[in-house]
Amino acid sequence: MRRRLVFSYSLLIILVLLALETPLAITLANRETERIRADRLADANRFASLSGPALRNGTISAIRDELQRYRELYGITAALVDRERRPVVVTGAPVGTDLTDPAIFGALAGRQMTVPDVVWPWRSAPLVVAVPVNDGGEVIGTVVTVSATHRVRRTVTVWWTLLATIGLLAVTAGVMIAFRLAGWVLRPVTILDVVTHDIAAGDGTARVPTQQGPPELRRLAASFNEMADAVADALERQRAFVAHASHQLRNPLTALRLRVEELGPSLADDYGRAEHKLALEETDRLAHVLDGLLTLARAERAQHTMVVVDAAAVAAARVAAWQPLATHRDITLTLRPTDGPHLARAVHTGIDQVLDALIDNAVKFGRSGGRVEVSVDRRDDGVVVRVSDDGPGMTEAQLASSTERFWRAPDTQNIEGAGLGLTIVAVLVDASGGRLTMRPAVPTGLVAEAWFRGVEPPPRS
Repeated sequence: MRRRLVFSYSLLIILVLLALETPLAITLANRETERIRADRLADANRFASLSGPALRNGTISAIRDELQRYRELYGITAALVDRERRPVVVTGAPVGTDLTDPAIFGALAGRQMTVPDVVWPWRSAPLVVAVPVNDGGEVIGTVVTVSATHRVRRTVTVWWTLLATIGLLAVTAGVMIAFRLAGWVLRPVTILDVVTHDIAAGDGTARVPTQQGPPELRRLAASFNEMADAVADALERQRAFVAHASHQLRNPLTALRLRVEELGPSLADDYGRAEHKLALEETDRLAHVLDGLLTLARAERAQHTMVVVDAAAVAAARVAAWQPLATHRDITLTLRPTDGPHLARAVHTGIDQVLDALIDNAVKFGRSGGRVEVSVDRRDDGVVVRVSDDGPGMTEAQLASSTERFWRAPDTQNIEGAGLGLTIVAVLVDASGGRLTMRPAVPTGLVAEAWFRGVEPPPRS
């Protein structure tokens, strides 16, 4: 945007300078032409006054001497032509050419002629001046002078060069001022863009300075900060409510479960015991939901500290921790070997929680005798943590909704869970500056990949 503004300002300055300097340049050329034209007309008129008697009486020696001395003194060709366009006296270059004929014709018609009208720097043609020689009101000949124009052209060129230099300096100064002006105008917009991206990336404390730029942009920055404060306050209240409500419900729920559990020995019939078992399962499911809400609220509210961890070592630890449950459910949980450490930058315990949620889902929804594989690789200047299984997987439509809160696939409603695991994974990966991708495996199953920014390992001594 700054380049477009500077280009617009510069183009406007150039157009204004052209509108001012072009007429001035033409005026300067006309002035210099008129100066030399007036001088040559004065000389030609003097010669014309001397040529009248000479042409009438046929005594041309006096005018020949005058024209010759004029030629020797100023280097200007002068000629006397009679009414039949025949040269009577010529000093210097011959006349009667395509250059002088138009001026001679005009002078014989009784007009003072100058060819060309304006001397331009790029035209090297001489200046031809012709005046009629009158005798009793009758034109009996013409005096023609042919002058070199190199001095006039040089003078005009100097003036034009000076104008061009002044214009170039003005354009340079205008461009510099345009850069400063564009920077002053656009700096608040640039800062606003950066702050907007920071807020979108999760930094709820980012704000725009309100003391820069034009008054309109200052008011915009102040309004933006007020809006950001209102949105941040609303989100904080919502997250605080979820966290406080989840925490406050834990104690009553624990007491309720204890009371329901104490009712078990007093139930004698099978129907009562079955209902008692369902009640305990529902309280456990509700407790699991509250735990998920607390974890999600902490992940969203926390001011995360980025740390550098060895993703390969974390993956090995988490696979070892989940191995007993996988064995109990007859699922083979393996870790693909890696070549050395894979350093990644993530929020504190972020990779641990991501692996826990992904492995938990893979083991929970996997089939008996199935396989779950965990791997850590380097890709795109980062580290990819992958968990793949051969379970039922999800369709493309289900994958699009899988990170929504409390979403569960229609065929997994009877399996324990709160529908918050992948939501927590998405929040942690996003807070780490990474990206989460999931796709169906072939022939069945699901592949979940979490990419984190990589860190080069320190060189070995």
